[in-house]
Amino acid sequence: MSDLSVTDSTSEEHGLEAGQDNVQLLGLDIHNPVFPISAGTIILFVVVALVFGEQAASVLGGLRDWLTSTFDWLFMLSANLFVLFCLVLVVSPLGKVRLGGPDARADYSYAGWFAMLFAAGMGIGLMFFGVLEPMYHFNNPPLGIAPPVVDGVIQPDRVAAAREAGMAATIYHWGLHPWAIYAVVALSLALATYNKGLPLSMRSAFYPIFGERIRGWTGHVIDTMAVFATLFGLATSLGFGASQALAGLNDLYGIPDTDFAKVILIAAITGIALVSVVAGLDAGVKRLSELNMVLAVLLLAFVIVLGPTLAILSGFFTNTWNYVTALPELSNWIGREDDAFLHGWTTFYWAWWISWSPFVGMFIARVSRGRTVREFITCVLLIPTLVSILWMTTFGGTALDQYLVGGYAGVQQTVIDYVPELSLYRMLEPLPLAGLTSLIGIVLVIVFFVTSSDSGSLVIDTITAGGKVDAPVAQRVFWACFEGLVAIVLLLGGGLAALQASAIATGFPFALLLLLMMYATFVGLRSEPRGTAEAA
Repeated sequence: MSDLSVTDSTSEEHGLEAGQDNVQLLGLDIHNPVFPISAGTIILFVVVALVFGEQAASVLGGLRDWLTSTFDWLFMLSANLFVLFCLVLVVSPLGKVRLGGPDARADYSYAGWFAMLFAAGMGIGLMFFGVLEPMYHFNNPPLGIAPPVVDGVIQPDRVAAAREAGMAATIYHWGLHPWAIYAVVALSLALATYNKGLPLSMRSAFYPIFGERIRGWTGHVIDTMAVFATLFGLATSLGFGASQALAGLNDLYGIPDTDFAKVILIAAITGIALVSVVAGLDAGVKRLSELNMVLAVLLLAFVIVLGPTLAILSGFFTNTWNYVTALPELSNWIGREDDAFLHGWTTFYWAWWISWSPFVGMFIARVSRGRTVREFITCVLLIPTLVSILWMTTFGGTALDQYLVGGYAGVQQTVIDYVPELSLYRMLEPLPLAGLTSLIGIVLVIVFFVTSSDSGSLVIDTITAGGKVDAPVAQRVFWACFEGLVAIVLLLGGGLAALQASAIATGFPFALLLLLMMYATFVGLRSEPRGTAEAA
């Protein structure tokens, strides 16, 4: 098992080392000025949001509407370019470049690697939206398709088209595009760190185009933006997870679903995350990720076996085909008339994934040394997409089958009443052992919460410690606490809408950086030897 230290003989060429501009203060090892600017701004945001709650929520809501309607083209174009870039690398000679050099070996087995990258990349989101989104898009199909339910009456001639469009739209949001965003960031950071000997920090990805300037304010701005994007993107997910977990506890055990209970739940789960933080990456995040993967697979298998098995298995192939064929139309933003879908869903998702990309990208980079570029992109891009298709087909497809074939409207009602946090539990309700499986669902959400908080604090601390991966634990504790605090403030101040707005606001400027990063990655790869050694 690797300790994830970074060593490379090329580091003397650029003279940049992890933590070289750090200051030691009160037992901390922090980068100046990234840490004080990031921490001070976030503390100021928390204070302002607490004092001016309603006004802050109103401003965030207005900002979200303006960004999604004005810059939808930027988010859509960027995400499309990231997918094309990744696919080109897979088939190009650059795919032979090995992260860490020709003789590098993989630090983790495939099982451990998949578990960590999937838990970090999509855990809470899949739990929250896996049942909800297919049903929502079935009721409100994109691309101008007529809704299949009018005044509570199902229109049989519209059902097939709406179901196909709904599943394709859902998979579109969880398939190639988000994982391409993650892959671009992770590949760029892994290349800079393991092949160029640069510190593991966001600024290092831009060395091929900015050179030594990344040590100055150019790098400071990049790293600070990455901290903001990571923290607010994480807070969005933690808010979703807390809402869903508390809704499940209310549904199963009658625990009141109040703001006070949400605060207590987030605080308690953050406390658990702190234990994982202290335990470290291998003992903490890795083991929790593997535990969650086992639970997720068990829950998935349970629904496949005891749900509409044949419909799920056939639906996997049908939905994959529908996704592929609808991809060009869903990816186009010109002349669209389904603004509610384009702005309320797709633009939000792309901004959310972009805001998550520093966190997920850096985390994936830390555990991906020894992989070739082709192997890396294939595993990070294609395999999670297939898993997402299976997950959405199983959970969302079961909910649709319950409604259309069995006449059970439990999930449908959560969409009508807009209580999305209950959708998963309503889908499990008609199945055997509903109490047990709902409890497993709650545990999954909580453990995903813990791994996201732990991994996020690890990444933010690495950035604010000048790329050092062995900074004092107290710094990771600080960031883990503030991730929970920001989630609480946003959830209390404006609910899920405020969480979404914060993700979009921080994702917008980072989208521009990711476009530059993509170019920097291409430049960096061209200078690398193309090794073909087998990974261990």
